[in-house]
Amino acid sequence: MPLLEVKIPPMGESISSGVLAKWHVKDGDVVKKDQPLFELETDKITSEGTAESAGKITLKVAAGTEVKIGQQVATIDSDATAPAAPAAPASNAKTEAQSSKPVAPTEQSPAVRRLAAETGIDPASVSGSGKAGRVTKGDMLAATETKPVTVAPSPAPIPNPKPSLPAGARQSRRKMTPLRAKIAQRLVAAQHDAAMLTTFNEVDMSAVMGLRAKYQDDFVKKNGFKLGFMSFFAKAVVNALKEIPAINAQIDGDQIVENHYYDIGVAVSTEKGLMVPVIRDCDSLGMAGIEKALGDVAKRARDGKITLADLEGGVFTITNGGTFGSMLSTPIINAPQSAILGLHAINDRPVALNGQVVIRPMMYLALSYDHRLVDGKEAVTFLVKVKQAIEDPARLLLSI
Repeated sequence: MPLLEVKIPPMGESISSGVLAKWHVKDGDVVKKDQPLFELETDKITSEGTAESAGKITLKVAAGTEVKIGQQVATIDSDATAPAAPAAPASNAKTEAQSSKPVAPTEQSPAVRRLAAETGIDPASVSGSGKAGRVTKGDMLAATETKPVTVAPSPAPIPNPKPSLPAGARQSRRKMTPLRAKIAQRLVAAQHDAAMLTTFNEVDMSAVMGLRAKYQDDFVKKNGFKLGFMSFFAKAVVNALKEIPAINAQIDGDQIVENHYYDIGVAVSTEKGLMVPVIRDCDSLGMAGIEKALGDVAKRARDGKITLADLEGGVFTITNGGTFGSMLSTPIINAPQSAILGLHAINDRPVALNGQVVIRPMMYLALSYDHRLVDGKEAVTFLVKVKQAIEDPARLLLSI
C-alpha cells in the first residue's frame, strides 16, 4: 500500500502559509487515526493537524519551519501498525518465566514510560514481546486497543516556561509568531487609519452583583454553568447599539456600511495572543444562551480549536482588562468596527448617593470610537445607555 502523505490542510482563502510550531509525535512513532500530529500557527489562528490513517509516521519538516498550505510535512506507512503481542510458547518454561518477570521501571524505555503515564496501563500487566520479556512500545499500543484506558492525571503545565539562558546572558531573541505579528500589524493599522478617541464613565455594579448572588444557584442547576457579568454587558451593548445605530456601522472607502445585526466580539486572552471570537445574534439570545456561547468559543480559543468563522463578522467588541486587575485603559478599536467597550476591575469605592457617602462596587468603563463616523455626543450617550442598563437591569428586559 502506498505511503499516505500528511499535508498542511486548507485554512481559508486568506491563509496561504503558517509555521509548523510543534510536533506532537516523534519520527518513527506509530500513530492512530485522528491522533493529533502537529500544531500550525498562522497569522489568524492556531490549529492542529490529525492523522488520516494509523501507521508509522516519518517526519519531513522540522518544528519551527514555515510551511505552505498543501505542503507535505510527513508520511504515514499504514502497513507498519503495531503488531499484537505474541503468545509465549507453552513448551518453553524458561521463556515463560522470563516473560512473567516484571521489568523494573528504570529498565523500561522512555516511550513505554510515557505511554504508561498517558494511558494509565501498568507495563507489568502487559505481555512483553521484546528481549527477555521486555515490554515494547508496540506492546503498549496494542494493549490500549484491547483494554479500557484510564487516563492518569498530568501535572498542571507551567504557563509560558522560560528557556534556560547561558550564564551572564543579558538578552535573548526569538522569532515573532505569525499570530503575534498579525496582531501587531492590525493594532498599528487601527491607530493609523482611524481617528480614535476614548470616553469614560463609571458604573455601580451593585444591582448586577445582587442579581447574580440571588439567582446563581438556580441558574447553575438549570443550565450547568455559572452566570457571569459578560452576558449583562452584551445585552446592554445590544440595547445601546439599537439606540445609537451610528456605532453599529463602519467605513468602507467613501461609504458608510450600516449593520442591522448584533454579532458581538468578546476578547479572549490565550497563550498565543489575543483573539476575538464572535457571539452571533446576541439580540435573540438570552443570558444563558450568551454565557453558553461565550464559554464554548473561549474554551476553543484557549485550546487552539478556534476557526476563522468564529472570528469573522463582529460589529462591536467587548474587552475585559479587569480580569487581570486593570483599573483603567484605552482599548484599541478592532477594525473595521467603529467602537470597542473596555471593562475594568470592580473595586469598592466611596461614592455620593442621595447626599451621603456610601461604599459601592464600582467599575470604570471606557469606550474607544472612530471619530470619523461617531460624534462625541453619540459616544457619550451610548456609554450612558450601557451604564443605565447595568445599574438597573430591568431595563434589559424592557429594552429601554
